[in-house]
Amino acid sequence: MAKPKPKKKIAPKAKKAAKAKSRTKVKAKAAAAPKKAVKKVAKKAVKAATPAKGKLVYSFGDGKAEGRADMKNLLGGKGANLAEMSNIGLPVPPGLTITTEVCTAYYKNGKQYPKELKGQVDAALIKVEKLVGAKFGDAKKPLLVSVRSGARASMPGMMDTVLNLGLNDETVEGLAKLSGNERFAWDSYRRFIQMYSNVVLDVGHEHFEELLEMHKEEHNLNLDTELKAEDWKQIVAAYKKKVQQELGRPFPQDVRDQLWGAIGAVFSSWMNQRAITYRSLNNIPASWGTAVNVQAMVFGNMGETSCTGVAFTRDPATGEKIYYGEYLINAQGEDVVAGIRTPQQLTKTSRLAVGNEMPSMEESMPATFKQLVGVFVKLEKHYRDMQDIEFTVQQGKLWMLQTRSGKRTAKAAIKIAVDMVKEKLISQGEAVLRVEPSSLDQLLHPTPDPKAERKVIAKGLAASPGAASGKAVFLADEAEQMASKGEAVILCRVETSPEDIHGMHAAKGILTARGGTTSHAAVVARGMGRPCVSGAGSIRIDYAAGKMTIGDLTVNKGDVITIDGSTGEVILGLMPMIEPQLSGDFGLLMTWADKLRKLKVRTNAETPADAETAVRFGCEGIGLCRTEHMFFDADRITAVREMILSPAVEGRKKALAKILPMQREDFIQLFKIMAGRPVTIRLLDPPLHEFLPKTDADFDAVARGTGLSVAALKERKKALEETNPMLGHRGCRLGISYPEIYEMQARAIFEAAVAVSKAGGKPVEPEVMIPLVATKAEIDILKARIDAIAGAVFKEQGKKVKYLVGTMIELPRAALRAAEIAETAEFFSFGTNDLTQTTLGISRDDSALFMEDYLKAGIFERDPFVTIDQAGVGELVKIAAERGRSVRKDIKLGICGEHGGDPSSVRFCHNAGLDYVSCSPYRVPIARLAAAQAAISEEKASEA
Repeated sequence: MAKPKPKKKIAPKAKKAAKAKSRTKVKAKAAAAPKKAVKKVAKKAVKAATPAKGKLVYSFGDGKAEGRADMKNLLGGKGANLAEMSNIGLPVPPGLTITTEVCTAYYKNGKQYPKELKGQVDAALIKVEKLVGAKFGDAKKPLLVSVRSGARASMPGMMDTVLNLGLNDETVEGLAKLSGNERFAWDSYRRFIQMYSNVVLDVGHEHFEELLEMHKEEHNLNLDTELKAEDWKQIVAAYKKKVQQELGRPFPQDVRDQLWGAIGAVFSSWMNQRAITYRSLNNIPASWGTAVNVQAMVFGNMGETSCTGVAFTRDPATGEKIYYGEYLINAQGEDVVAGIRTPQQLTKTSRLAVGNEMPSMEESMPATFKQLVGVFVKLEKHYRDMQDIEFTVQQGKLWMLQTRSGKRTAKAAIKIAVDMVKEKLISQGEAVLRVEPSSLDQLLHPTPDPKAERKVIAKGLAASPGAASGKAVFLADEAEQMASKGEAVILCRVETSPEDIHGMHAAKGILTARGGTTSHAAVVARGMGRPCVSGAGSIRIDYAAGKMTIGDLTVNKGDVITIDGSTGEVILGLMPMIEPQLSGDFGLLMTWADKLRKLKVRTNAETPADAETAVRFGCEGIGLCRTEHMFFDADRITAVREMILSPAVEGRKKALAKILPMQREDFIQLFKIMAGRPVTIRLLDPPLHEFLPKTDADFDAVARGTGLSVAALKERKKALEETNPMLGHRGCRLGISYPEIYEMQARAIFEAAVAVSKAGGKPVEPEVMIPLVATKAEIDILKARIDAIAGAVFKEQGKKVKYLVGTMIELPRAALRAAEIAETAEFFSFGTNDLTQTTLGISRDDSALFMEDYLKAGIFERDPFVTIDQAGVGELVKIAAERGRSVRKDIKLGICGEHGGDPSSVRFCHNAGLDYVSCSPYRVPIARLAAAQAAISEEKASEA
């Protein structure tokens, strides 16, 4: 690994001087961390050293560690933070981390480990034995370990874990004597056999659950906690027998074999289907690999003075500064996160809020809870971010098992970021960087109307906010299949597991009968931005019958329900929704973002409703008004068809005269809503066949308007048919062949602009965009005609308005010949949808047939119609920008394809030096935030 460059310490005087130099430096000051934090970061960076060559294993524990938090790429998030917690003096069970580089080598070398690995693991394990005072595999004083994954990006529940490793028929007896608790020892052994068999030996956990339930039924027992040591001994025997039956060999007794089996399983789980799906959904490269953490076990299942829990230093759903979490007495960690038991609340306040009668940790273990609160404060101050913590209390002693920056909803992310600025923990720039732009989508859509009647049929925990309506489905595969047909579905499960990830992603919302707000369903739903209600205990789900019952009520597969993840309510039927209110913390964060960004953000809109929405979301103009969308309205489509099917120019002009006043009124409305903001209007672009009649009734209507026979019209339609319309008679080619079309549109634009100006509206400066230009000659001819129409209108109306004429760059030739085109064009708008099609030779309408194969094969990292292909399409954009500016220095440059709302593509546009991006109205805030983050990142890079 290359030695990282130390970060520069930023002195206050240097900042002051930089402020005077440029606008960029002003932004850098706003983005900079508080003085103390900067010094701390700089000191750490200087301290950072290149990992030792050939070092594959890093130890931690007893207040020190070989790793640090800034080694996340090498040690994974879990391993880096375990090391960091050790270094800052928190109680962390000792252990070792096998690096992500081993995972990479493991897959490169046919699932073979580097030869040095075994010796390094053995040496690190000896360190753990010395710190714990126990020996791995010793019959009298056995060391037990957990084996967990730990990628650099959090992937909750996607990879495998094994607890209590090191137990066998001998060590279980030693553990029983050592702990003085025979029941605990045999309970731990049965847990280990079940988990190890499922994860490593591929014996399904359902086999063991069935055996456990059979034993409980035979002995008239209801809860696991009612089972005695003798019960667990019998169950262990049954479990081992089942393994022998399924595999034809006994459960492994050699603890070294157990360890390497578990390590191999964790590395293998990096490539299991659920992990692959999660990485694909979250854009995590497979090349990153996972680390493996082997850590001394501490036990939350050693009686009533022991517990395990998950906690957040702030509420991950709302962002409130309250301690949030759950715990279980006499349990192990998997019991909480798997949703197997509905846990108890961490604080008394939260217990009362959810109406839970079981005592909170604050009430049942006050001294330990107070110690835990001290850890919360220390970790949040150290990391300067909300932390997600796993802990265990073993017979009254607190142990920290994990910390990481907690996953949160968009609403919580914004509140936490803003609050931390107010608390002087972070700067405004850091706050802007803390919120994932695409997550804002969670905030920008309607929520249930509080005034509407709600038929609440069940109540659970408010696990992930927002609301969704859809058809109830009970299997992940069903959810995916129905969603692929365009149906909205709610995935209803007893509890979710990582295998359900594809169905959770396909669903509009998730409902579970069991589990808490830190269960798998809740964590994954929050990360995906899906509403989730968990732990709705009154629901009974019958997978085989495809239904769920709540008392006497039955909800069958396909019945519509609504879930409200903000209240925990499950509602029968479809709920009316209301628009979100984007003020308060959201508004403040966006104000900071707007101060920092350089790119302007426009919207793609041609209806008043879309334009008004975009203005509310902070757009700075319209970057693309698709005039053809206006032609499809019922009151004008017949006139459009008359124009297209008329064989003579006189007939076309007669039809266009009917359309002119309607187009003019369209533009008047848009100009008024935009109130002086720029409006880019694209002249007619699609091939004419898209507007042609399809039914006999349509032909009859056109025949009445034109006076032509239906037979003549059908003959005309046949003459207009094209083999490849996308590359056919469309765009500026229509303007060349039928100049009267563009002349009518230009007249409508200029008459509307003059009308709004005369009425006292803010000055209108329309930008007339000619689509699909490939040559300078095309734009020369069409611009001359547009200018002539403008001159005529201004003379008729006795008033002039400023305007620009430019082109959409959507053909590779136009990008390459941008210099000569810029001699005439006053702006370029990159139509990256068509530029992607024409550059890659891929139809976006048909690419779905093979795109998934290309993504899986690694041919494309991202769908090029979602994220701009920087190496190909992006290179053409850069060439066109450079060549255009070489001729016309003040040429305005923007993009108006779907890429304008994709955060990664926005970052590219910033780096390419464009002036603006344009996107759909609901993605305007996403683009604003992404543009600010791009500016901050550029400034940080320049300071490095």
